[in-house]
Amino acid sequence: METIKAYLALTKPRVIELLLVATIPAMLQADRGENHVGLILLTVIGGWMGAAAANTFNMIADSDIDKVMKRTERRPLAKMVVTNRNATVFAWTLTVISFLWLWLLCRSLLAALFVMATIAFYIFVYTKWLKRRTPQNVVWGGAAGCMPVVVGWAVITDNLPQGVPHQWWQAIVLFLIIFFWTPPHTWALAMRYKEDYRAAGVPMMPVVRTEAQVTCQIVLYTWATVVTTFLLIPAAGFIYAAVAVAAGAWFIIMSHLLHRGVLRGAEVKPLKLFILSNNYLAAVFVALSLDAFFGLETVGQMLGITTTFF
Repeated sequence: METIKAYLALTKPRVIELLLVATIPAMLQADRGENHVGLILLTVIGGWMGAAAANTFNMIADSDIDKVMKRTERRPLAKMVVTNRNATVFAWTLTVISFLWLWLLCRSLLAALFVMATIAFYIFVYTKWLKRRTPQNVVWGGAAGCMPVVVGWAVITDNLPQGVPHQWWQAIVLFLIIFFWTPPHTWALAMRYKEDYRAAGVPMMPVVRTEAQVTCQIVLYTWATVVTTFLLIPAAGFIYAAVAVAAGAWFIIMSHLLHRGVLRGAEVKPLKLFILSNNYLAAVFVALSLDAFFGLETVGQMLGITTTFF
């Protein structure tokens, strides 16, 4: 049982929650009102294996710094519960199965290729290159975490009848929502554990910049996230529109309060914003799921505006 738990920990199950939060609403929105339950389940399983492979490869590459960071010192490779060799075999097995699963069972070669590109990008671009070299690591490296939406979108559109518009612009907006959300989410956590990152030699933004500079960046990226969610309102219904506005205001206010507290020299608790950011993204994506699941009339339809672009 301990061995099973160790292999499960290699996949970073809490990180994979983002897969569910992002993939399901994207697939529902890609064909509003038509709920492909079986296909969604298959895609989530295939995507989970791909994300688990990427996270395992990441732990292998980071096993040296995990040993010196308090936050990660109990990970399986840091504790040597699993060997790097066995972890590598595990990761490659998941990679191959994920590719074949998405291609053959989900009938989407494009989705399978997206997952392979995500794994390669996460390991070679983010983990091995950006993470230890630049404070912009999570900005560009965070693109890997945005890929579940395009994987899910590819599966649905590859299974739509010929002639149905694929509306890829919406997938791009969903991608950008997560892209802009990742820095404030990650930097809020990194503010709490900046000494860990400093000890490991990882130049996270809170390590190499002042708290005022970091929280200023958090505010800017929070605004970018919220404004980007508004771009999808014409293609969604009133539930999504209401939640995007209300939750967005909440997220912005809390990021400003964090920045203001730092400027005043007050004791701040960045983990509160980290937790809030999780709740914010979940609220927005659940609202989109409900809108799409019930096939509600979109804001664009109410206003007589076409949203069929590409």
